[in-house]
Amino acid sequence: MSKLTRAPYRRGTTAYWVTVPDPDAAAPPSVRPRIPGEIWVLIAAAFVIAVGFGLITPVLPTFAQGLGVGAFASSIVVSAFAFFRLVFAPAGGRLIARLGERPVYLAGLIIVALSTGATAFAQDYWQLLVFRGLGGIGSTMFTVSAVALLVRLSPVVIRARVSSAYATAFLLGGVGGPVIGGLLGSLGLRVPFLVYAVALLIAAGIVWVFLRHASLRPAPGAPVLPVLTVGEALRDSAYRASIGSGFANGWGNFGVRNAILPLFAIAVIGNQPWVAGMALAVFAAGNAVGLTIAGRQSDRAGRKPFILAGLVVSGVATAVTGLAHDLPLLVIVSVVAGIGAGTLNPAQQATLADVVGRDRNGGPALAAFQMSQDLGSITGPIIAGLLVDNGSYWLAFGVTGTITLLAALPWLRARETRVTG
Repeated sequence: MSKLTRAPYRRGTTAYWVTVPDPDAAAPPSVRPRIPGEIWVLIAAAFVIAVGFGLITPVLPTFAQGLGVGAFASSIVVSAFAFFRLVFAPAGGRLIARLGERPVYLAGLIIVALSTGATAFAQDYWQLLVFRGLGGIGSTMFTVSAVALLVRLSPVVIRARVSSAYATAFLLGGVGGPVIGGLLGSLGLRVPFLVYAVALLIAAGIVWVFLRHASLRPAPGAPVLPVLTVGEALRDSAYRASIGSGFANGWGNFGVRNAILPLFAIAVIGNQPWVAGMALAVFAAGNAVGLTIAGRQSDRAGRKPFILAGLVVSGVATAVTGLAHDLPLLVIVSVVAGIGAGTLNPAQQATLADVVGRDRNGGPALAAFQMSQDLGSITGPIIAGLLVDNGSYWLAFGVTGTITLLAALPWLRARETRVTG
């Protein structure tokens, strides 16, 4: 017989307490919990967002350079987006606690849509910098909202699987997005930004339509969950290691890869936008492969082995990217780096969910992790851009790969967080 628990249920404006099967109760190996419907809505929206984001990734650095700046200044545009995500993350967490996840999620998507649409009409570098940076405010709003929902709604025994499904939606969109973006760039570098703005509005519509009757806030009378503070979370070795690997992941896979790889592909491989789009697309494809494997297996074999393997594989492949002087070799190292990043992400996300648990409000701890990742996204492109302008692409990718490898060291002594039924 399955274990039962009490949960809040809302019908109209009236809240009830009902008895339901405990989603955290251990299930027989042949009976795995299903992914909740609310998460499938977030997954669908994530796919649309990823397609749109992939449209502008290969053309953003080139668009910036078209306004008369070099590699360093163009990388600042990528870092500005992450900087605003970083500084607004704590406020985003407070907004979620006050307003609920769904309104903050929707508002974030709309803010990014407006910012992206304005970017398409930027007439100089400083306008581009401001418009793109403001989009980071909306980005952190919908990102932290989605992560908080994933942690709270995911059954314990399939946490990595849920994280994998959510990340795979981003990556499936990311496979086609950069290729389409590169092709749209041939029609004009401003076109992908307009298409991305429309894609964000579509994603907001998906969430509004399918979650408009969902109760995503605790019912009146439900017990208030204790808050997991950042100080308390830092006492956990797994959380401390996650902060380091999140920083490295932001530096390499969210920052340098998006800001420097397109410039490298065009400068070294071929002066066509589709070359940069191809390199980013095959990275996303490799990422999807890693997610598929780690998403299910880390729920069974543990989180640490996949986190360590992902950091090592991603770090080595990134370090040698600067040595790829033809398209086939660039495709190979991009695929391998993608597999490494895909292996890392679901296990790391599941670790965070394990640390927070379903019986605590993890907003501050989740926001701090997001800030570490965004800090890497800010620092990585800036330093890599300086290394390119004053050294070489090989040096920039070599330093990035080394940072990723160093992030694996704290995991050697971190605890395994997977809960065994």
